[in-house]
Amino acid sequence: MEKMIARWVFNEKSDGKIENDVHDEFAPYILKNQRLTQGFLPEIRTGISSSAVWLDGYSDYIESAFKMPSVQNFSISAWIALRTYTGYKKASAAIINQCDMNKQEGFFLGITGDGCLDFQVGTGNKWVSLASDFMLNKSEWHHIQAFVSNKEINLYVNGKPAAKAELQGFTFKPAYVPLLIGKNNCEERIANVFIPNMFSGLINEITLSETMNLSEDEFFNYDLLPKISEEQISLNRDRWKDDHHRPQFHASPPGHWMNEPHAPFYYKGKYHLFYQHNPQGPYWGNIHWGHWVSEDLVNWKDTLIALAPSNNDIDTVGTWSGNASFDENGDPVLFFTAGNDAFTPNQMIGLAKSTVKEDQDLDLKNWIKHPESVLQQPRCMDLHHDGFRDPFVWKEGDQWYQLVGSGFENKGGTIPVFTSKDLIHWEFRGSLIDIPHEKYPYLGEIWELPVLLPISNDKHILIISPIGKNAEVEIFYWLGKWSPEYATFSPDSEQPKKIDLSTFHFTGPSGMVDPKSGKIVLFSIAQGERSVEKEFESGWAHTAGMPVMLSLANDGELTIEPVESVASLRKKSLLSINDEPVKSANFLLQKVKGDMLEIMLEVETEKSFDLIVRKTPDGEEQTVFSYNADVHSFSVNRTKTTLDASERTGGIQGGTLSRRLSTISIRLLLDKSLLEAYINKSHSLTTRVYPSRSDALGIGISGPDDLKIHSLKIWEMKSIYY
Repeated sequence: MEKMIARWVFNEKSDGKIENDVHDEFAPYILKNQRLTQGFLPEIRTGISSSAVWLDGYSDYIESAFKMPSVQNFSISAWIALRTYTGYKKASAAIINQCDMNKQEGFFLGITGDGCLDFQVGTGNKWVSLASDFMLNKSEWHHIQAFVSNKEINLYVNGKPAAKAELQGFTFKPAYVPLLIGKNNCEERIANVFIPNMFSGLINEITLSETMNLSEDEFFNYDLLPKISEEQISLNRDRWKDDHHRPQFHASPPGHWMNEPHAPFYYKGKYHLFYQHNPQGPYWGNIHWGHWVSEDLVNWKDTLIALAPSNNDIDTVGTWSGNASFDENGDPVLFFTAGNDAFTPNQMIGLAKSTVKEDQDLDLKNWIKHPESVLQQPRCMDLHHDGFRDPFVWKEGDQWYQLVGSGFENKGGTIPVFTSKDLIHWEFRGSLIDIPHEKYPYLGEIWELPVLLPISNDKHILIISPIGKNAEVEIFYWLGKWSPEYATFSPDSEQPKKIDLSTFHFTGPSGMVDPKSGKIVLFSIAQGERSVEKEFESGWAHTAGMPVMLSLANDGELTIEPVESVASLRKKSLLSINDEPVKSANFLLQKVKGDMLEIMLEVETEKSFDLIVRKTPDGEEQTVFSYNADVHSFSVNRTKTTLDASERTGGIQGGTLSRRLSTISIRLLLDKSLLEAYINKSHSLTTRVYPSRSDALGIGISGPDDLKIHSLKIWEMKSIYY
C-alpha cells in the first residue's frame, strides 16, 4: 500500500517556482533560490522523461516551507545524475533533506564526497546513518530509493540493494526546518563563504510516499536508461556571456575555479592544454584536470575533464599539476601530482595513458591512470616536508628525464632529477641546479612548476615559480647549459631574471617547443586578484594568460611576444595612424572605445608618456601605463582603476627595461579585466582591472606637446567563445 506525500517533477514555472503536484496544503510551490548577485537560478534541462533541475554545485538550491508529516513508514525516491563528486569528506551533499542533526530529527538523502549514496534519519534521541559501499558513476542516470520502517532502513540504486540497517522500535521524528533540495541543512563553509557540500548535477524527480512494502522495482529495465549528453550535464559558460569583467579571447574554464594551465603538447594536428580546475565552485579544492583543445593556440575548445581525484586511485584528495610526454610508441601520456593525505608529503607522481589507440579520438577525452604511483620523494636529500610536485617529463636519446618541484628543508628550493627507460621505474640522479639560497631569499622554500627547454642550439632555459617563506611568487628563469649525461643545468648567471614586470599576475608556468614554429611556447595563469566574496558572486576565478613565444635576440637576451595566431582574433580595425603629434592622435582616439582590443603603439624613447585605457569620459576611472624616459622604466598605475572599494586592484607595478632602443614599442592585449602589455619584445606586464562603471571604455595618450606618435594601430577583438 502506498500513499504519496509529495512529488516534484521540476517543470519550470514562469515565476521561478517548482510545483508540488500532490497536495496543495503542503506548500504548493517550492521556491527556486539563488546565492549569486548576478541573478543566476537553477536551470531546467532535459531529464530522463521530462524535465530536470540542474544545480551548479555551490550556489543553486531549492527551498520550501513544506513540512514532512510524522509517519511511521515512508520512502524517498529520486532520479539523479551526478556531474561531480564534491570531494568534501566532512559532510555529504544533499539531494533532498529536512533535518536538524543536533536535535537528531528529520531525514537526509544525499551523496558522500566520494560519490556514494548516503541516507540519514532521526528519532529525536537517535541518529542513524548508512551509505552504499560503491560510488555512483558520474554523468549517468540513477534511480535511488530509501525505505524507512520501524524495523529497518533499505537503500536501493537502480532497483538493486545498496545498503541496509536493522532497527528496533524506530520512530521517525520530523524536523521543523526548511526543506532543501541540493543544499545540506547542516551546511559547511570554506573561507566563511563557500559551501562545499552542495549537489552538482541533474535531479529529474523526487517523490515522498508513505509505504509499507519494499520493492526492488524489478519491472524496470535499467539497462535501457538514456545516455546523458555532455551539453545536458556540463557547466554552461553562457551563464557568463554578459559578465563585463570575464575575459573572452583568453582561455578559461566554462566556469568556477581554475589555476595554472599545464601539460601542453601537440598531437596529430591539435594542441592540448590542461588546467587545474574545481568543477564544484569558484574556490580552490577538489582539483581536477580540465582540458582544452586547439588547432592554433588561441581558439580553445572545452572538452571533458581529463583526470579527477578518486578514492579508488592514488590521487584521493586532488589531481594536481603535471606535464605531458610521449611513450615508446609516440602516444601521449600525462604525469600528474597525486594528492594523498596518507603520505608525507601528501604528494607523489602519477601516470595516465591516453586511450587514443582504442577509440581513435583525437580530442583525447579519455585517460586511464596507472594503478600505483611511479615516483615518491626520495629520503636521501632532506627534502621539504611539503614539497614534491609538478613533474616535468621529456624523452632525450633512449631515456626519459623527469624534473620535480621541491626544496631542501629549512634551506631553499631545488629540483630533483630522475631518469627512466620505461616511464614506470625511475632512478634518482641528484639536483638539477645548485644555487646559494641565502643570497636569494625571494626564491622561497620550494620551486614549483619547473620547466627546462632548449631555446637555441647550445642553450636551454630553466623556468621556476617560487613559493613559501619570503618567496616572490613570480616566473623566474635562467639561461644556461643542460648536460643530459650528468643531468645537471649550469646557468650563465647565478641570479635569475623575471619575465613579467608585474606582481603576482603572471604566474604558474608551463611550456613546450612548438613543432610547427620551432619556438618555445610558454603558458601561464593570469591571477584574478579578487576577494573570495567577489569570486563567489561572479562564479568564476582566474584566467589563462595569452600563450607567448620565447626566443633569444641577437644580443643573447630573452624575447617574449604573443603567439602569432593572436592576429587571427582581430575583428576589425578601429584606428591606424602614422607620424602624428600626440594632440592629433588624442582627437582621433575620442571615437575609439572598447574593452576587447589590441593596441600597437610605437613612440620615440626620448620622452615620457602615458597610455590610458579603460577610461570613463570624466576620467573618474582609468588605468594608466607609463613609460619613464629618464630611467627607462615601464609601469601600470591602478590607483584610479575602479571606484569599487571591494576590489583589490590598486597601486603601481612595473620595472626597468633591459634594452634601450630608439623607439619604444608597446603591444597591449585588453580583454575585459585582463591587460597584457609587451614592451620591445623584452618584457611583459600583466595586470587585472575591474572598473565599476560600464562606460570605462575610453583610450588616451598623455605626453609633452612635441611627443610624436610613430605608429598607432587598434583593433577590436572577437570572442573565442561567443
